[in-house]
Amino acid sequence: MNSKTFSRFDPSRVPSPCFVIDEVAVEENLKVLRRVQDDSGARVLAALKAFSCWSLGSLTSRYLSGVCASGLHEARLGKDEYCCNRNALGDEANGELHVFSAAYSEADLREILDIADHVVFNSFSQWQRFQPLLIRAQEKRPQLKYGLRVNPEHSEGEVAIYDPCAPGSRLGIPSSQFQGQDLQGISGLHFHTLCEQGLDPLKRTLAVIEKKFGQLLPEMQWINFGGGHHISHPDYDVEGLIELIKDFSNRYDIQVYLEPGEAVAIHTGVMVAEVLDLIWNQCDQAILDTSATCHMPDTLEMPYRADIFGAGKLDEKAYNYRLGGMTCLAGDVIGDYSFEQPLVPGQRLMFDDMSHYTMVKTTTFNGIGLPAIAIWNSRSDEVRIVKQFGYEDFRSRLS
Repeated sequence: MNSKTFSRFDPSRVPSPCFVIDEVAVEENLKVLRRVQDDSGARVLAALKAFSCWSLGSLTSRYLSGVCASGLHEARLGKDEYCCNRNALGDEANGELHVFSAAYSEADLREILDIADHVVFNSFSQWQRFQPLLIRAQEKRPQLKYGLRVNPEHSEGEVAIYDPCAPGSRLGIPSSQFQGQDLQGISGLHFHTLCEQGLDPLKRTLAVIEKKFGQLLPEMQWINFGGGHHISHPDYDVEGLIELIKDFSNRYDIQVYLEPGEAVAIHTGVMVAEVLDLIWNQCDQAILDTSATCHMPDTLEMPYRADIFGAGKLDEKAYNYRLGGMTCLAGDVIGDYSFEQPLVPGQRLMFDDMSHYTMVKTTTFNGIGLPAIAIWNSRSDEVRIVKQFGYEDFRSRLS
């Protein structure tokens, strides 16, 4: 359990279910990222795919150089809520907006080209097919830069579903496909290999990048090291990262970008849920007003076990329960936990570390309501309910 400040938070202060984010904890993470930016010369972007709670957009933009988006809607959100304030470089101008997608529709790309600063392509075919559109957009907005995502074919991830360099991956261009290609108009490269990892996997990745793509680097103005860097984790070698970036940037005379997602929001939030019913079928079970498949799908996809304040693993404490959601999916099971006292209907539970890659993945399967969103200040103890969802939010997704 790492979000220690939440041990004194009263979950009855918010509706259930509810994501509660500690804005103080978010700011502490941002300070670490800002230090990396200031001391290394890199530009750090917040990855909206991991954490897009735009109520904290202005806070984020005060520390970082901008955001990266995975498509049109994230790009529009970034432009509207994150890139409209003084950025971390002290400029009055908007923060940077970078966009990468595995593929763009022409309609989406036209809108993206009107607002983005960097647009990264996943294939030579799209880069070449859209050339007339890209040339006109750059003539209109000379600051617009184009890049290619490369695939070093070097896996650092331990879970296949989150490994962008797994064999047969659709993400990034292998080095073999660069032979004979015209790179005129390309000013940068992007790669991504990490998932919540430390410095050593990045070092190994960079060695492969230099081996396979080193001949291209002197021609480039910038390189994006992607996301998955656990920079704000207490055990991360921040000083080592700073020196690594400085060395790489100096050797190739190139601007380095980082786009952390979980590092912005790690250990900053919880999800409050309530016990609705207690049943028995070969073991004691509790049905909650949340759902693994709707509100915390990584517990099924990855899978991983979400920590609960005051709970232990099976048989660690006196009373064991299997916790499940309220949907019709038979596998909507959060996991097995133990508690010091028996659970009772109406009791609130707090799942830890529920900000990154959780809020962005929620669904309304079965018509299950989305969790409310609250911002808590752990210094002042102020709580603001910034969003509650109802029937109209469910209805508006359908027709």
